[in-house]
Amino acid sequence: MSEFDLVVRGNIVDPDGVAMDGWLAVRDGRIAQRGTGAAPAGRDSVDARGMWIMPGVVDGQVHSGSQLNQEGLGWASRAAAAGGVTVMVDMPYDDPEPVASRPQLDAKIAEVERDCHVDVALFGTLNPQHGLQAAAGLIEGGVCAFKFSTFEATPGRFPRIEEDDLYDAFRLIAPSGLACGVHNQMQEMTRKNIARLVDAGDTGWDAFMRAHTPLIENLATALIYEIGAETGARAHAVHVSTSRGFKICNMYRQNGHRASIETCVQYLMLNHEEHTRRFGAKTKHYPPIRPKAEVDLLWTHIANDDCTFVSSDHVSWGLERKQNPNVFKNSSGGPGLETLLPAFWTGCEEHGISPSMVVRQLSRNPARHFLLDDRKGTLEVGKDADIVILKPERYAFDPAGSLSAVQWSSFEGREFTVRVAGTWCRGQQVYDGQRIVNQKGDGRFLRPRQA
Repeated sequence: MSEFDLVVRGNIVDPDGVAMDGWLAVRDGRIAQRGTGAAPAGRDSVDARGMWIMPGVVDGQVHSGSQLNQEGLGWASRAAAAGGVTVMVDMPYDDPEPVASRPQLDAKIAEVERDCHVDVALFGTLNPQHGLQAAAGLIEGGVCAFKFSTFEATPGRFPRIEEDDLYDAFRLIAPSGLACGVHNQMQEMTRKNIARLVDAGDTGWDAFMRAHTPLIENLATALIYEIGAETGARAHAVHVSTSRGFKICNMYRQNGHRASIETCVQYLMLNHEEHTRRFGAKTKHYPPIRPKAEVDLLWTHIANDDCTFVSSDHVSWGLERKQNPNVFKNSSGGPGLETLLPAFWTGCEEHGISPSMVVRQLSRNPARHFLLDDRKGTLEVGKDADIVILKPERYAFDPAGSLSAVQWSSFEGREFTVRVAGTWCRGQQVYDGQRIVNQKGDGRFLRPRQA
């Protein structure tokens, strides 16, 4: 009888290097041993020599419940597995109301344990209906972070939290050690710019970027970090698309504050001149896709390891929400669980950046950020056997075969250099390169460790 349940061979990508011709041995859902060269026997074995083996992706920004009865955690978890994502960190802004109380959190945990194919951690938020006092129950219930917004994206579901309330919330959450993530957008400036353009009939494909200037984003980013500095909370800007945002974050870090920063893969791999011109409102995200010159600057921050982690900001809007000729009447966001890993890997390869950066930005760092790193984020002995095999292959991405709730993508036609050939969560195979092979409910809800 074999000592190990599973043995996987291939080129193992770690946060600080690559073990060529390596092997992983799995027992009881965890990495039990690892090495290079001759591998031990396992009850099951996978020979992926010539391929890349990396820890499962922790996608730190997923919106699975933004539209009632449209996707949900279970369906999203299928797309996650197909993209090499073994942990979804789901946002609290569910339709019809956000996760701002303990009963709402408990109901969402039940959904995870009933429907999901991969593991899931959950954000919470606070709103006027349930008050700041709900924070204690959410923390006790197991949220891994809190999310707020300086802009009201949707009344009720995605409200603006004004600065004094944001200060009170940060101060209340700070002792828990959980991060306070904030959607960084100045509301009044945004609305004035949009009104001016609409009045002028200037609502075409390129108007969204011009309405949402870098200043609108950068001022909000600075506001978030200053409130963090005042309260001692872990202040986190959730989707930074400007080089200036990274410089602001570095300023606060250098002064000893607990500032962290995230960008999304679309801000690294898409640009305004080429992709927004081609796809129009399909590329409508907040913040907007920036010009190529700004994209190039963002890659310097990736190379310098300034970024805390990279996420997808996944939301599966139907195309009916992306086809209005008035760009301002379309929804922001798009599907991204299946493209996060292959797109970011491709971008790193194109910029001469090591595969180890992919593991840092997509696995280790987000696991640390959400206090999940006691089990997740690397392929060290003792960690969960969350394993992804990547096959080196050049192909144009076709969303027609997507396992998401929608079959469109602003990455359509983009050439990627790796394909997900298999995904395992806690040693159990979830995706075999073509289909989901585990059962819904095999995923688990993840509670953060103590800070």
